[in-house]
Amino acid sequence: MAYKENYPSVLLSEAVEAISSLPGVGRRSALRLALHLLKQPAENVHHFTEAINHLRDDVCYCRRCRMISDSELCAICADHSRDQRTICVVESVRDVMSIEATGQYHGVYHVLGGIISPIAGVGPSDLTIRELAERVNTLEAPSEAEVILALSGDVEGETTAFYIYRQIEASGIKVSTLARGLGFGDDLEYADALTLGRSLTNRQIFQP
Repeated sequence: MAYKENYPSVLLSEAVEAISSLPGVGRRSALRLALHLLKQPAENVHHFTEAINHLRDDVCYCRRCRMISDSELCAICADHSRDQRTICVVESVRDVMSIEATGQYHGVYHVLGGIISPIAGVGPSDLTIRELAERVNTLEAPSEAEVILALSGDVEGETTAFYIYRQIEASGIKVSTLARGLGFGDDLEYADALTLGRSLTNRQIFQP
């Protein structure tokens, strides 16, 4: 590759290429990080690379909610003190982390793995909507349970919420959505804990 001619070492060039493949990391930043790693004790760098290897090879997804986990069932789903009959549906793992940071939600989750986006080529079958419907259908007395649609307020989020509602409405389960303390188009990931907490506490019945 031509750009390798700008580096004194092919190995350094390959490291920069690998690091710059991360989102938001340009080649200049990647070079700075690579040179920083070279200055570190070997055991520190080995620990770093081993942690990345374990992340990729050993982390799994909860069989129930699809949250990142170290075991078949994540810590939240395995916690019997959580309200297992209140299911908060979110787009991503980062949304779970944002909601947990509020300290105001004590139910469980269901991670979709994205939202419906025809432009991006993401359809309902690419998400875990079918698994959510199956989960709801296995609940005893679903009319006494609740699904909270905690999705972004943009068009794609609303489309996804409507689709999910149509898939589970026949079960009779209560379906709610976040109160609009969140602005239209806001992502949960960037909402402050107070606003997000209030949006959860003041959630309202979903209106298709």
